[in-house]
Amino acid sequence: MRVVLAEDHFLLRDGLSRLLEAYQHEVVATVDNGPELLSALIDVVPDVAIVDVRLPPAFSDEGLRASVEARSRIPGLPILLLSQYVEPLYAHELLATGSEGVGYVLKDRVTNGTQFMSTIQRVAEGGTAMDPEVVSQLLIRKDRDEHMGSLTQREREVLECVAQGRSNAGIAEALFITEKAVAKHISNIFSKLGMPPSDTDNRRVLAVLAYLNR
Repeated sequence: MRVVLAEDHFLLRDGLSRLLEAYQHEVVATVDNGPELLSALIDVVPDVAIVDVRLPPAFSDEGLRASVEARSRIPGLPILLLSQYVEPLYAHELLATGSEGVGYVLKDRVTNGTQFMSTIQRVAEGGTAMDPEVVSQLLIRKDRDEHMGSLTQREREVLECVAQGRSNAGIAEALFITEKAVAKHISNIFSKLGMPPSDTDNRRVLAVLAYLNR
């Protein structure tokens, strides 16, 4: 296979290059930042690209952004994200470009060269390869999204006010309703989002997080 490799750490980039070559694959381009990755993907159109999510210059999601942009120009371009972290939002964005030829593998789960090559081959052939932990987080995200979808318009407005840091009194004033009505709406929100009373968890904070991640 012709492979584009995007990794900012020299030792890991060099090690991956040597591993790929040992399995008779050709590393046609190695890059260490997002802009160069996008150029390489468009110019080379590899059989598969192995991409670290977080690349220079900002070390946030440059690898993902470049991959998504490349797949928008070259539909089905095989991309295997190789990350140190479980980022369900990133996996979701990559899958939104199509489920064929995509993968998301955690670096610390790669313990066998043959198995890793098999994963790369699967993605290159149009398959999907997702780390079990990533799949688990995606399912949790999907479940939360479905719960968010069950909220009424008024409950969403109340939750938005909670996210703005308003108290029950402040929410009542902003929405022209009684504090008793606010308390009832918040109770319904907790129930619909699957947040039972807890001595250790702040349900208002958890509800806001669900709102922000919707």
